[in-house]
Amino acid sequence: MNGAHDCGGMMGFGPVAAERDEPVFHSAWESRAFALMSAVGDIGGWTLDEDRSACETMHPADYAATSYYEHWLHGLQTLLLKHGLVTAEELADGRCHASRIAKQPTPAPAVWGLVTAPGSYAREPQGPARYAIGDRVRTRRLNPAGHTRLPRYLRGHAGEIIARHGAHVFPDSNAAGRGEDPRWLYTVRFTCAEVWGTATRDTIHADLWEPYLEAV
Repeated sequence: MNGAHDCGGMMGFGPVAAERDEPVFHSAWESRAFALMSAVGDIGGWTLDEDRSACETMHPADYAATSYYEHWLHGLQTLLLKHGLVTAEELADGRCHASRIAKQPTPAPAVWGLVTAPGSYAREPQGPARYAIGDRVRTRRLNPAGHTRLPRYLRGHAGEIIARHGAHVFPDSNAAGRGEDPRWLYTVRFTCAEVWGTATRDTIHADLWEPYLEAV
């Protein structure tokens, strides 16, 4: 969706200040938020793409004024309500008002292994790839209401296919509960002159799914 989270190419935010020796968590509540999201996600059964989509539903003014883990908490609340694990009243006062179906969380000793286990979104392709390395393509001018991995600043620009990665879970479908719908994934190279209109030889490489592209 076109929200505050998609800020690539936008101006006015000031310089990015790198924090020296930045800790993993800046306060204890952030570590608790990470643990809560991981544990409840295991019980709730939603996908990573659905998780990202839920975080993006935050009001733009609130999104811009809050921190990373506050976005996570908003996403978690959204998903808890959507999947019927809590009610709005329970979220408001922090108390359970009705008995719930018992769910057995992952035992603590097994959590680290599950969190760090390698995973893959690669899937068997449903058909042949439409594009080959060296093909010229243009990104579509999409304005979806839901989650997408096509950055707004790259839409409508021409580039060149420089790598083909096989078929992967299509985030736009997976986030909306329509299934994995594997699509071919490519690395597309754009010139900064094409994207920004400036006289530079720099390039941008973006991994983009086939439905985002059209032949030039």
